[in-house]
Amino acid sequence: MRPPIASIALTAMIALPFSAQAQFAKVEDAVKYRQSALSVMGTHMGRVGAVVKGERPYDKAAVEADVAVIETMSKLPWSAFVPGSDLPNSKAKPAIWKEQDKFKAGAEKMQQEVAKLSTAAKSGDLNAVKSAFGGVGQACKACHDDYRNK
Repeated sequence: MRPPIASIALTAMIALPFSAQAQFAKVEDAVKYRQSALSVMGTHMGRVGAVVKGERPYDKAAVEADVAVIETMSKLPWSAFVPGSDLPNSKAKPAIWKEQDKFKAGAEKMQQEVAKLSTAAKSGDLNAVKSAFGGVGQACKACHDDYRNK
């Protein structure tokens, strides 16, 4: 007899957090994960930034797609800032772990600004995209200034 689909789904949802914990069994894995997510986000920010600066022509669909990637990536790296992961190959400052509430607030501020950018990208209004892009950039810079080694 096959188990009902609802039981399978419930089991998967319960197991998911445990698999995420196992993903970072080594702090080096956490560093790689967050660096990868932030790198992908940075690449797509660069693409939108080129449009905002007039270096690339405005294409609503392309900007919207890039912003969708930015929005997804903006949610991923934070779980990978695990204690002890301020390794030499990481640019993370130890202040992250001393100021967890402030660091978390910075991540949330950036995600709020990215949500505004997403709304602007969907609107098709390039001026709105430019304005919202600036807000994302300011949020990123504030966190980098406080929590990222150069």
